[in-house]
Amino acid sequence: MSIAKRAIPEATSIEEANQIVRGNWLNVIEEHHLKYSGNCQVNDILDIGCSVGVSTRYLAEKFPSAQAVGLDLSPYFLAVAAQKEEKLSRPKPIRWVHANGEATGLSSDSFDLVSLAYVCHECPARAITGLVKEAFRVLRPGGTIALTDNSPKSKVLQELSPVLFTLMKSTEPFLDEYYMLDLEETMRKVGFVNVCSVLTDPRHRTVTATVPY
Repeated sequence: MSIAKRAIPEATSIEEANQIVRGNWLNVIEEHHLKYSGNCQVNDILDIGCSVGVSTRYLAEKFPSAQAVGLDLSPYFLAVAAQKEEKLSRPKPIRWVHANGEATGLSSDSFDLVSLAYVCHECPARAITGLVKEAFRVLRPGGTIALTDNSPKSKVLQELSPVLFTLMKSTEPFLDEYYMLDLEETMRKVGFVNVCSVLTDPRHRTVTATVPY
């Protein structure tokens, strides 16, 4: 909840901030897929690093006919995600998978959309590359990858006071590696095409790309 409120401080409520932050992110994903997928429908979604399932549920609601899978390395986060999902009724309940995002064990060419929401800044550069490679493997031709996270070009983040920036880095040990990595070029080297980066709110970018046919 704090992610959205910090990004949209003028919002009158956390709910309004979430609708703006998550809505912009989902719209970028949908627009990219419609433009580049070659009429490939979103039938299967994988949300890597899903935590307690917040982003997974937004994806499932945006694409209600799709089967969504939330994957995380923490069984504790997944237990909370599953418990929250029990209270909801969907035509296709979300499936939760305990696995490493760099080696999911899921079948190749089995998803139309792979999402990583606020995951990459938590990882060293080698892990980000591993996550992108695994997303490429499990996506079908025409499939879309979407990574949303802190934007190195965000003026809000660039203008943080030294005290706040030091405080943020104290809990984010891989932040320097994330900012120094050329994410778009990493995606191209793995094999993705149509790599696009959009500032979806004052703090965050969403980078989308396509698996070629």
